[in-house]
Amino acid sequence: MKSYTIALLRGDGIGPEIVDSAVRVLEAVGEKFAIQFSFKPYLIGGAAIDACGEPLPKATVEGCLAADSVLLGAVGGPKWDNLPGHLRPEKALLGIRSAMGLFTNLRPAKLYPALKGECPLRADIVENGFDIMIVRELTGGIYFGERGYREGKYGEEAYDTEAYSRFEIERIARVAFETARKRSKRLTSIDKANVLETSRLWRKVVHEIAQEYPDIEVCDMLVDNAAMQLVRNPSQFDVIVTSNMFGDILSDEASQITGSIGMLPSASLNEGKRGLYEPIHGSAPDIAGQGKANPIATVLSAGMMLLYAFGETEASEAIVSAVDKVLEAGYRTADLAHGAPALSTTEMTDMIIKML
Repeated sequence: MKSYTIALLRGDGIGPEIVDSAVRVLEAVGEKFAIQFSFKPYLIGGAAIDACGEPLPKATVEGCLAADSVLLGAVGGPKWDNLPGHLRPEKALLGIRSAMGLFTNLRPAKLYPALKGECPLRADIVENGFDIMIVRELTGGIYFGERGYREGKYGEEAYDTEAYSRFEIERIARVAFETARKRSKRLTSIDKANVLETSRLWRKVVHEIAQEYPDIEVCDMLVDNAAMQLVRNPSQFDVIVTSNMFGDILSDEASQITGSIGMLPSASLNEGKRGLYEPIHGSAPDIAGQGKANPIATVLSAGMMLLYAFGETEASEAIVSAVDKVLEAGYRTADLAHGAPALSTTEMTDMIIKML
C-alpha cells in the first residue's frame, strides 16, 4: 500500500471545517485505491498568533518541508485586522510560499454544466461553458518587493516595488507552456507592457521561451483587456500565464463567473511539485462553525494534490467525478441554494463520499 504524509494547516474561520471535509474524502478515496495517508496538523494564521504570538511558527515551516504535501484551509479574520503588517495572518501565506519555494500557482476556473444557471453572465456567452487554467507566478513581483514609508512630494507616502528577474519569468513560462501542451495548446500571456518595464521584460522572455514550444499558439494580452475579455468571452481562454498580482486579481474574477468562489481549488507548486493545495476563497468568519461552508473547493484541492504531488491520476479523477455527480444530482450548499433546502458542510461531504 502506498503511503503519503500530508501536513494539515486548518487555519482560521471555516478553514478547520473544510480541511476536515477534505481529509474525510481523502480517507475514503484511499480505501478505494489502496492509498494510506498520515495527517500531521500544524498551526498557521490567526490560530498560530493566538497560540504562539506569530502567524507562521518555525514548527509549521519544518513540518511542511518534511511532509510529502500540504493541505491548507484559510487564514485571517477581523479579530486580527488591527495587527501590524508583519503579524497579520496573511503574512503566513507569503512566508510558507517562500519557505517551500512555491513559485507556481495553478488556479482552474471551470463552469460545471450543472451550475450554468449560477453564472452571472448571459446564457449565450456561457452556452458552451469554459475551462480555464490560470498559471500565476507566486514568489516574485510586487508582493515580495521592497516596501516602506518615506517623505515624498506631498508628505508621507507608502511604496511597494515590483521586480521580476529573467529567471523567475523563464521558469513560470515553462510551466505554462508545459501545461498548455497537455491541454488545447493555446496560451495567453497577460501583462501591462504598454506601461511597466517589468511587463516588457515579461513579454520579451515569454516570446523567447515560446521558440522552444513551436506547437503552442501564444498571444499577448494587456491585463485591463484581459479583465474585460474574461466576462465578455471567457471561452476564448485555455491557459493563462501572468504575474503574481495580476494572477491574484484575474483568478478571483474568473472564480465569480463559475457561479461560486466556493467551487475553485488551487495548487501551489515548487520544482518538485510537492506543493501546497488550498481553496482560493477566504476564511469566511461570518459563517464559521455554522455548517454552511461549501467544502467542494477544498475537496477538489485534495484531488489536485493526488494528481500533481502523488501522480495518483485515478484517485484524483474519482474525486472530480464524484463532485460532478453530486452537482448533477442537484445537491447544493447554502452559497448555491438561493433559499432552497441546502446541505450542510458535513452533508455535502457525505454525498461526495457516497458518489465515490
